[in-house]
Amino acid sequence: MIHLFTIGFTGKSAEEFFTLLWEAGVRRILDIRLKNNTSLAGFTRQAHLPFFLKEICGADYKHIPECAPTLEILDAYQAKQLPWASYVEQFMPLIKKRKIENILTPALLDYGCLLCSEPSPEQCHRRLVAEYMKEFIPELEITHLQGIGKKQKVKRAKALNKGEAAAKLCQK
Repeated sequence: MIHLFTIGFTGKSAEEFFTLLWEAGVRRILDIRLKNNTSLAGFTRQAHLPFFLKEICGADYKHIPECAPTLEILDAYQAKQLPWASYVEQFMPLIKKRKIENILTPALLDYGCLLCSEPSPEQCHRRLVAEYMKEFIPELEITHLQGIGKKQKVKRAKALNKGEAAAKLCQK
């Protein structure tokens, strides 16, 4: 089994983003964004992300622009001039033409995580890339990392509280 994750950073705090990656055991971020160095990318800017990944998650970073849409497709979609169905019709032949299956090897994908900006995978090219790769690697298991649920937050808070209580006992 080859484990591939996807994640979008929009709507996530840095804490939530890096916690999701760390808890999933992600070994590398595969940045498939076209615009990965704008101020809108925040803590995921290409200039900063490799450092944060290594320090927080022990993960690597690789930018793979061949998996990104063209500027023309992206701009038209973001301006709402291109509906999602048309986006898919233009994007799928593009990644086929670029032969991304020769770039995204099983070794690179295993415990890798496709990064984009969209908060959910439903209308995001990271899902399209992952599903396209599954055609070439049938044993690919895709998990979309979407957010820390309320139960996880409560569990984490309780664990932190126990840790703080233990630390206070040790100080006495």
